[in-house]
Amino acid sequence: MARRESLLDELAARIRAEHPNVAVVAYAADLAKPEDRVVLVEALVLAGFIPDLLINNAGMGDYGEFATSDWQKIEGMLRINMEALTHLTHALLPHMIRRSEGAIINVSSLASLLPIPDMAVYAATKAYVTSFSEALRIELREHYISVLAVCPGPVKTEFGKVARREESSAAESVKKSFYVPKEQVVAESLAALDRDKARVYPGLKTAIAAVAIAAAPMVLLRLIMGSRPRRVS
Repeated sequence: MARRESLLDELAARIRAEHPNVAVVAYAADLAKPEDRVVLVEALVLAGFIPDLLINNAGMGDYGEFATSDWQKIEGMLRINMEALTHLTHALLPHMIRRSEGAIINVSSLASLLPIPDMAVYAATKAYVTSFSEALRIELREHYISVLAVCPGPVKTEFGKVARREESSAAESVKKSFYVPKEQVVAESLAALDRDKARVYPGLKTAIAAVAIAAAPMVLLRLIMGSRPRRVS
């Protein structure tokens, strides 16, 4: 499910061609709109497409100082990153519980571990996703439903293009060597789900960074975040 129907249809056609025995149905919805989410869930239930695996991957970001941000973009980010993820989980989870099986993957971010200047709201929304996933995992243990928080570092997708403001070059400040291919993120995430892990940081450098961040006291993290180079005019 996503907002751009043409891309969904292209992806569905490719999957059908490569896997003829797999049934694929694409639904276009703007997950920032509560009414679209309601219609989507109703369509899934009516068609009997209750997921064995729910992957909450929709998300958006914003590079730049909070004071100069566009409120509509910030509001959209809050709705997609937190509200839509929570709403879809809440709507579909009872069906999964009744079957006493299933799994949920919530795509968070390495940014969830840090307060990040110029990405303040984005990092905060991902902190919500990681915390929510950890708590939900404990609640669902008795129902035999796994919950995994995927916390990647930078990945080459359209995310950076959408998040970037014209005056900001923050997206280019991340070294290319730190990027993890999206195929690797998917592979490591599914492997972590098979091992029933609570959280995964795809890519060796991302995993090392996560350990270092977790071990550092907040006073040190504030110092590092306050002194890091900023490329926002």
